[in-house]
Amino acid sequence: MTDKIIVFVTCETREQAEKIAVAVVTEKLAACVNTLPGVRSCYVWEGKLTWSDEVLLLIKTTRGRFGQLKDRVKAMHSYDVPEIVAVGIDDANAPYADWIDRAVG
Repeated sequence: MTDKIIVFVTCETREQAEKIAVAVVTEKLAACVNTLPGVRSCYVWEGKLTWSDEVLLLIKTTRGRFGQLKDRVKAMHSYDVPEIVAVGIDDANAPYADWIDRAVG
């Protein structure tokens, strides 16, 4: 088990996704962010079945940075209830894990 995590964040637009990605990387809250366009989400919101085209962010960081990352994403996000979900990385290529540590300080 490592202290590294991947944080999933869905965004309303590509522009919003890229703005969040740039902010969290330049502020050293994340080592890397992948943007995956073309995500189609199905959910119930305010009692209605809803479909949305979204962009998914896969944000690589450490557990120690999660709180700051979550706060920064919430401040920049357009959704009332943004998806900000962290999952642990059980194992990783050691040089990559070390790079994440160096990137987020």
